[in-house]
Amino acid sequence: MREPNFQSHHLRTISRLVERLCADPCSVAIIVGGSQAKGLGKETSDVDFCWVVTDEEHARRRATGELVYVANDEGLVGYPGGYVDGKIVTLDFLRAVRDRGSEPARAAFLGAMVPWARRAEDGVEALVRAIATYPEHERAHKMTGFVAQLEAMRYYLETGEQHGNRYLLTWASARAVLFGYRLILAHNRILYPYHKWLRAFVADAPEKPADLLRLSDELIEAPGKRTGEAFCKAVLSFRDWERPAQWQTRFMDDSELNWLHAPPPLEDA
Repeated sequence: MREPNFQSHHLRTISRLVERLCADPCSVAIIVGGSQAKGLGKETSDVDFCWVVTDEEHARRRATGELVYVANDEGLVGYPGGYVDGKIVTLDFLRAVRDRGSEPARAAFLGAMVPWARRAEDGVEALVRAIATYPEHERAHKMTGFVAQLEAMRYYLETGEQHGNRYLLTWASARAVLFGYRLILAHNRILYPYHKWLRAFVADAPEKPADLLRLSDELIEAPGKRTGEAFCKAVLSFRDWERPAQWQTRFMDDSELNWLHAPPPLEDA
């Protein structure tokens, strides 16, 4: 992982943010993360943070739908185009992320710092460190699922080309890259940071096919059987991956029958 690259104007903004929010009796802690914590920030980057509040304050805000804190006033932000963007959470939320959070939820805390906490006994810094740990106990099961998804996307790319189905080709190419990348991240025990920073994290992965990024770009730019086969083959032949007994069954369980075990994602609801 890259080292955090907070710049002086970001640090001044964080100091002002802490001064403003710690005065609120509902404040429990402030956690600063985002692109700068991950070493991917720019001079113009905003300041991403979590504002940890009491359960009562969170319940009040949940009732009114106000769980985001965004501000860019001059008394807070002192650089052009800058702003702060915060999610309002509780200690119980942090504990839930530690115990069962998704990889993107965990990755949000990579490199994060705790510039202020009301009580040391709440253990916010230890929580943040635990959250950003790779979930080893999930790794093997996920990796066989990623292999199944890649095989399915290989099939859909061929089918999409046969039928001239541009939508299917575009969807399958993006999914193939997603799950190929995820397999490589899991191999390297690197948390999946969600879509925005996915390519940057894969680029930093020490063990991957030498031409992975080029092949993925070619697949996205010209989705089809040839580019799909080149990308999928590069990933699937990189290691002797453990495979599900039938990729079709695993794909069906993960993508078509997931509603049996939990509410379906919005895209399928």
